[in-house]
Amino acid sequence: MTKIDIISDPICPWCYIGKTRLDRALETNPNHDFIIEWHPYQLNPTMPYDGMDRREYLETKFGGQEGAMKVYSQIDQTAREMGLELNFAGIKRTPNTIDAHRLVLWAGIEGKQNAVVDRLFKAYFKEGRDISEHSVLVRIAAAAGMDGDAVRTLLKGDANIDDIRTRDAKSRESGVQGVPCFIIDNHYVVSGAQPTEMWDQVIKEILSKTHA
Repeated sequence: MTKIDIISDPICPWCYIGKTRLDRALETNPNHDFIIEWHPYQLNPTMPYDGMDRREYLETKFGGQEGAMKVYSQIDQTAREMGLELNFAGIKRTPNTIDAHRLVLWAGIEGKQNAVVDRLFKAYFKEGRDISEHSVLVRIAAAAGMDGDAVRTLLKGDANIDDIRTRDAKSRESGVQGVPCFIIDNHYVVSGAQPTEMWDQVIKEILSKTHA
């Protein structure tokens, strides 16, 4: 087995693009032996718990409307070139992602992380859902085969919040300065949304070494 640890935030568009590219490479190499584990990284660790207006957030982060448009037009173009439609206009608020990360952690216990992460990305970037809302997270959990009632109960408490923050801090202390960040076999670090072709080459090289 070859493990890929992915450090990510579900409101990071490059993380969604990076996951899609990796998924496509894995699909074209169905005999791969990769297992994936997702790890938390909050792009906005000081974000208010109830989030903030999306436009205000972007203009503050990128120094005004022009800066925000420049950055996101590049992201949109990259996504469109690979056939990935992102509905940025449908996103009204930028959420705090601590609860989304808790859900991803719990999903890992049940072996449903990839399904939950995929649904988080789609809910936010395609449907414009606020993925800090508990009702949205419960629906995502249930759709991935988790116990929605159990997730709802957990979200009402503070289970694993400190754990998520500790793991986030540990990634930053180890040198992670942005996401997505991929760690292959606990040894090789790949940063950014790398092309599908790169992942295809990596997978083939690992498979050839394994067979040898």
